[in-house]
Amino acid sequence: MLVHEESDLGRSVLAALHNTSYFAVTRVARSEAEMDHWMRSGQVLFGIEIPAGFERAVRRGDRPALLVAADATDPVASGTALAALEGIIGTALARDRGLPESSQASAAFEIRQHRRYKPAAVTSLNIVPGLLGTILTMTMLIFTALSVTREVERGTMESLLAMPIRPLEIMLGKIAPYIIIGCVQAALIIGFGVLLFEVPIEGSITLLAALSMLFIATNLSIGYTFSTIAQNQLQAIQMSFMFFLPNILLSGFMFPFAGMPRWAQLFGELLPLTHFIRIVRGIMLKSATLADLQMEVLALTGLMLVAMTLAVRRFRRTLD
Repeated sequence: MLVHEESDLGRSVLAALHNTSYFAVTRVARSEAEMDHWMRSGQVLFGIEIPAGFERAVRRGDRPALLVAADATDPVASGTALAALEGIIGTALARDRGLPESSQASAAFEIRQHRRYKPAAVTSLNIVPGLLGTILTMTMLIFTALSVTREVERGTMESLLAMPIRPLEIMLGKIAPYIIIGCVQAALIIGFGVLLFEVPIEGSITLLAALSMLFIATNLSIGYTFSTIAQNQLQAIQMSFMFFLPNILLSGFMFPFAGMPRWAQLFGELLPLTHFIRIVRGIMLKSATLADLQMEVLALTGLMLVAMTLAVRRFRRTLD
């Protein structure tokens, strides 16, 4: 929310927005640049700008405009909320008893909607970036989940154990080739998305490539952890799919993240796909920078380090 001037009517409008249950005022911006940063980073889905002299203009009958900027990268979440704006004017005027009767008889101000980043609400622009993370999650988990269990079943693990290398070096050696495969997959998906579905890349492609590699490494580390727990390849695949399904359902790919219950949101924050979807949509559709996505980058880095630590410790126990 960007407020240029505090007023009773402005507070009434905000209260009316909050009562729709689609809007919640969480931050007050000091400038347009700050509000833009919050929207690019995904911290807010809507920005409400109350202009200076708003209440005075309403009382004089000038019919001022109140701007509601929406993050339209998720059309399902933004469309329903924007549709609820139709009755806001009457509700706000009814709460503010200081207005003259003539103002209550007609619309004293207007609400202008600005659908940012994806005004045409094209579905492919929302689905294709999410598919990038979904496909990488599925393939990377399965590749590495089978790595250790396959070695044990075929008896080649004994050869690895006889070599003078540490568990961490074995894990890095297993993961490194799959990072290259994941990068090739990501390049193909992005290329098809741009050529066939005309998905733009508004931000830095170098940043997108670097953070995609971070996401790939995170999923490979989690898959490697599963491979140290499973006793055979069937168990490894089952563990991978049990982890993959919550990623699809709770990451914001299939359902709007803001519309999920609080417990589901908390669980979704622990999943790598949740943070990568915000990253890839932010870079491709919003031209987000590293400063805008620093929280998501830190979350992915933390998940990767935790998964690597568990994998190395589990692998040492397997050796014992």
